[in-house]
Amino acid sequence: MPKMSIAEAAEYFGVSREAIHNRIRRGSLESVVEDGLKLVEVSSKAKPVRATNRTNITKTNSNDSRYYKLLEEQNTKLQSRVETLEGETRSLRDQKEQMLIEERIKIEQIYRDKDEQLKNILSSISSQFMLNSPSEVSEVSEIVEETLEAEIENEDDSAQGVISLKKYLKKNKISEKKAKKIKAKFKKEAQRDNRIITIGKKHYLNLSKYDYKNLLN
Repeated sequence: MPKMSIAEAAEYFGVSREAIHNRIRRGSLESVVEDGLKLVEVSSKAKPVRATNRTNITKTNSNDSRYYKLLEEQNTKLQSRVETLEGETRSLRDQKEQMLIEERIKIEQIYRDKDEQLKNILSSISSQFMLNSPSEVSEVSEIVEETLEAEIENEDDSAQGVISLKKYLKKNKISEKKAKKIKAKFKKEAQRDNRIITIGKKHYLNLSKYDYKNLLN
């Protein structure tokens, strides 16, 4: 009975070396150890795999190798694309954050300019009060009130800038009973609360700068 090494037996039968070891464990193949080398005893009745089958096995292995290589190439391309998209996403996010910062700076500057205009108006009122006679104070107040109202009307409501108490109550549909109580609070606190802008008999709120919840509840 001819003897073959594990590798020779695998080639003879057209299977893997692991398959030969499995056959030995199952007892379908006999093996002996000579000089420390395991040899397979192959019966003369055992038919070797045909050359055609060996060629097919070789082709299959070659096709599998090309398939795995193709998968690796596609995986590499996809990974590169993912990294590119992640980079573009980070760039867009940074641009968006920068735009938001710039818009915020612009809005803050607008309100600073409006506050400065209001200070100039109030300064002008003080000067007029000092220069004009008492009979003219009422007329000056009316002019200033009209100026303020014109400024406020030109404001975007969503910006929530300076607004008269009367207009605020009307805009928020406050009931007449509650509005009366709120007006009384503002009249009482007007002299000591620097959040309240008082021109003549009218009170104004600067919603972009202050919170009036304690007076509006």
